[in-house]
Amino acid sequence: MGLKITNLPISNYMTAYPISVDPKVPLMEAINFMAERGFGNLVVSDGVTPKGILTEREILKAIVDSKDLHKLKVRDAGWQPYVRLSLGYTVLDAAHQMIRKKSRLLVFDEDKLVGIITVSDLLRAFRKTRNDSSLDDFISTKVEKCKSSDSVFDAVKKLHEKRIGSIIIDDMKGHGIFTERDLLTHITSDKFDIYDQVGKYSSSPVIVANVRITVHEAASIMAAKNIKRLGLTKDGLLVSMATARDIVDAYQSVYPVTNPYLEDLSEYISG
Repeated sequence: MGLKITNLPISNYMTAYPISVDPKVPLMEAINFMAERGFGNLVVSDGVTPKGILTEREILKAIVDSKDLHKLKVRDAGWQPYVRLSLGYTVLDAAHQMIRKKSRLLVFDEDKLVGIITVSDLLRAFRKTRNDSSLDDFISTKVEKCKSSDSVFDAVKKLHEKRIGSIIIDDMKGHGIFTERDLLTHITSDKFDIYDQVGKYSSSPVIVANVRITVHEAASIMAAKNIKRLGLTKDGLLVSMATARDIVDAYQSVYPVTNPYLEDLSEYISG
């Protein structure tokens, strides 16, 4: 039997006391820090109130804009807005906000920043419950692809333009995958060349499951394999990709908003 999803407090699942970076810090210093620790984001703060969250998406944009990352500060790359939550909210409240506002989530105890809620945190919480419904309504049937001989720059440009976190390399055995995290991991190397073939920096084969898999089964595979994207196949062909955010969306969609304060949170969106 799973836990009751409406009772899970965010304080038990948030990443406590997230690391902040000053907007005046060199961007490559922040990228190196993220890559070394496997972070997908950093809170941007000048020591008073958080201004936003630096994510892999800002790094993509800076590359596509043909900027020299070594000459940029964090403030030049920009950041994502966030929604401010208090410790009294539940995991379900947080999931509703992440999906409906399409924003990052920071947790405050009065005016003190005490945590960040990521899609991985939500997935970890939801896995303790059950959801045996289908993924059909939450995944895209369009799989973005490129060739292993395409340049990393071309792959990054497609990720940025399509606003997606991964792209399939369709001429690699078992398919390859290139993600925002792959870029972050390799871009710090002195040997990295943005015009190298993307196949050199991709992983293969793609981890897959049958397209009829349930939400809970998909969440369990992602957790076991430590991945955020799962290929879905039909008759042996890759037909779609399920992301961790898709899984969170599927879980939260089962439950209506019951907290009357949730709709008022839009006024706390920062950026």
